[in-house]
Formats: sequence, structure tokens, C-alpha cells
Amino acid sequence: MKIDENDFFRQVTKSVCSHLDIEKAMHSCLEYLIPLLPAQSIYLQLFEQGFGAMRIIAMATAAGGEKLDMLISLPKIDRAAVEKWRPKLEIVNDPEVTLVSKTMTEALGIEDSSLLIMPLIIEKKVLGHLVLTAKGKGKYSEEHKKLFSLLNEPFVIAMSNTLRHQEVIRLKEMLVDDNRYLHQELKRISGDRIIGEDFGLKNIMEMVRQVASLDSPVLLLGETGVGKDVIANAIHYSSSRRNGPFIKVNSGAIPETLIDSELFGHEKGAFTGALSQKRGRFERAHKGTIFLDEIAELPPQAQVRMLRVLQTKEIERVGGSKPITVDIRIIAATHRDLEDMIRSEQFREDLWFRLNVFPIMIPPLRQRREDIPALVHHFIERKSRDLKLTGTPGLARGAIDRLMAYGWPGNVRELENVIERALILNRKGPLDFDRFILKQKDDKTSVVPGKEEEFLELDDLMSLHIQRALTKTNGKIHGSKGAAKLLGINPSTLRSRIKKLGIH
Repeated sequence: MKIDENDFFRQVTKSVCSHLDIEKAMHSCLEYLIPLLPAQSIYLQLFEQGFGAMRIIAMATAAGGEKLDMLISLPKIDRAAVEKWRPKLEIVNDPEVTLVSKTMTEALGIEDSSLLIMPLIIEKKVLGHLVLTAKGKGKYSEEHKKLFSLLNEPFVIAMSNTLRHQEVIRLKEMLVDDNRYLHQELKRISGDRIIGEDFGLKNIMEMVRQVASLDSPVLLLGETGVGKDVIANAIHYSSSRRNGPFIKVNSGAIPETLIDSELFGHEKGAFTGALSQKRGRFERAHKGTIFLDEIAELPPQAQVRMLRVLQTKEIERVGGSKPITVDIRIIAATHRDLEDMIRSEQFREDLWFRLNVFPIMIPPLRQRREDIPALVHHFIERKSRDLKLTGTPGLARGAIDRLMAYGWPGNVRELENVIERALILNRKGPLDFDRFILKQKDDKTSVVPGKEEEFLELDDLMSLHIQRALTKTNGKIHGSKGAAKLLGINPSTLRSRIKKLGIH
């Protein structure tokens, strides 16, 4: 059958370029090709050098088109063949002839097929390959090859448009992802105010005001639950970076195998499963602040890379070699004794020097008991809203006195949890917290705050508890069989309590 090449080119161009979705363009093209030359299916594929595999991104049959993300793993000998593959249109009337075509047809379940394979080239760059298949061997001739070559230009245009469209979608998804992340962070901190800024935290807030306007690193120190994240928020939102991102990282919650990827990002194909490029937390924090909570939990290799970021303000994605400049302010936090960790070679001294520019020690709740009434009022109001209570329950007689007498080993976080549990169990009030906190030895229901001898009773109880743990561990404090592990607290915290309580 004599075919007018000009008309063929016009019709193919019309069918391909009338669709933005590549799978629809391929289906439209295949429908036009089926009456004119052997054609059963058509595939669009890329060679993924990082994976050593062929990626099928779209295909079409007479029934319709479909987007795919199918990797066909190639043996090493196949990968070398593909890498040296000359960009030219080829007839493969028997897939057994080449390892690449054999591997591909077996994976697709079309072993008994003939193939026309055409590189899609623009500005001497191969964008991908278009593969036409026909059932049976020996189906394609030089005349078919000549006609199929006319598809190059229309499909190069379609492929280029598709890649640009995908890039726009990727950037849009990245923006949506960033907005979602920031919205969650803002939602988490919305409504939080610094309770105690005029009393127990007055000195701390003065330090916050002094450092907020600068870009100096800040190291927040203090026991678990004292509100280090709240102080970090205050520093960021009091700074000139307040309109930039505030990115929080819990260094202890990220698996060691993923921490480099999470912090610094990765390039496409950097490792198995890295199907696309990913920005890390440092890149997301550009022009803003990154809050590295539990900084002491960073593994050694991540500490090295962290030091480089502090020194050069540059990062490299995993699998990448191009330095990326980041304009960030770093706030780090820990409840552990970093100097003790340096002595035991668990934390880098040079990294500590870089982070310890402006340390802020946040006092535990037991050292600022005057803030407890305001904190109780704040948490009752907020938790009542969260639980959708119709009103705000009141307090039982002596409840505040009892809360102020308690030692609060879990600090503000423990107080918040106690109030939430009380509200769940007694939604109408009055709220009494006796069942949720450690009882004194004489089981008093009311304590007058400020009397030293009544607080000593709690100290006696704590002292007895610590002495029992030390007896059980033969006086050992640190390590897997130490008293700190047994009591579930940090060794430096335990040493501090031993010294305060006068335990020998």
C-alpha cells in the first residue's frame, strides 16, 4: 500500500500533539498506525543509569493508553550494552538477538514479537526511546522503519512537553508539601504563649530577647519536658526570620540509615527507593530557622556533616556532588550533658564549640513553682477546647496546693498530661489530681505551699527510691546496667539529684 509521507507526518503530528497526557497521545497515534503497518502496542521508555534499569513511563494498545512507572532491571552486561547503544532507529525482528530486547520483551510478556526501537533526540540529547511492537517475528521491513522514523519529531515535542508538565506538577507538589508542613507546624504552636515569662522564666525570656535578632546558634539545655521547643519557637518568631520557615527535627526519632537523607536530601537514584529528588530539612529551612531537638542523639557521621554545615553554610544531597548554599539559623536542644558525652567520645568537641555560642539553661518546673497556677489555667482552657467540652471545669479544694507540692520529674509535659487525663475522666469537674501524681508518705490531701518541711517529704521519698536503685546496681550510675537506665532518666540528671539529696 502506497502511503503519502507528508500526509502520514501531518496525521501523526495531529494525533500526538493534540494531547498533553503522553499516554493519550500514544493511544491516538497507535489507532492511526494500526491500519498502515504492523502494530500491536507502543511503549515509551527511559534508561535509568542510576538503577541499571529500563523505566517504562507509558504504553498504549488498541484498548487505550496507560501511564506506568515500571522498572525492568537489566543484568550488568545489558547495562553496558545500553550505555554504549548508538542513538539510531533499529529493527529487531527477533528479540532473542540482543540481550536488551530479550530482557524487555520477557518482562513485558511479549517474547514472540517484532520491535521497532527509535531514540527520541533533541539537541543531541536522547530523551527516551519509542518502541513499537507487532505480534510475531520478522514483521518489520525497511519501509516500515522509514515510516516509523517520521514519528521522531512529533514524539520529541510530546515528550518534551510531558517532561515540562511533570516538572511543573513536581514543583507544585513540592510547594503543597512545604505549605502542608509549615501549616502543621504553625497549627502545633498556634495558641501557645510563654507561661511564666513574667515570673519563673523571666531571665530566660530576657536572654531570648537578647539573641533573637541575631543569627548566632543557640543551644537550649534542660530536662525533658521543660518546654525547649516553646523557647525555640519564641526565638524564631521574635527574629527577622519570622516570615521564613521554621523546621523542627527530632534527631533521636530518625533511623540512623535515613538521617542523612532526611537532613540533607538526596538525588534521584542515590539509593534503592530514591525514585525522585528530595530536599532535606536544611534546604527547607533556607531563609528561616532549623530547630535540631535531641541533638545529642545524632550518630557520629551525621555530626561530621552537621559540623560542615555550621562552618560553610553549605550542604550536599546524598548522591550529589554540587554544594548547595543554605541561609539558616540553627537552634539546637538537648536534655543530656554534652560535656560528659565529649569526655566519653560520644559527641564531637568541635561541633559542641560551634553549637555552644549562646547556651540557655531552662529550669525544671520544680524550680519555678510560681508558674504552676498559670500553667494549670492555660492547660485546662486549651484541653477543654481540644476535647470540645461545653464549659471549663473548676478545681477541687486544695488541688493547686497539691500540684505545687509535687516534684514534677516530667516537668511541664507531665503537668499537661495530668490535666488532660483528669479532664477525660471528669469532664464536668471539679478536677482533683491526687490519683495521677505521686502521693506523699502521710497521704495528705492538702499541702500548704512554701513550707520547706513538707517538700522534704517528697525529697525523702525520691532519695529512698534512688538509693534502692543504686543498691540494685552496686552503685553503678551509667551504662546499660546502671541506675539511670533502671530509673529511666539521664545519668547527668541522676548525678545532679544524688548531689542535691546528699546521697553517698
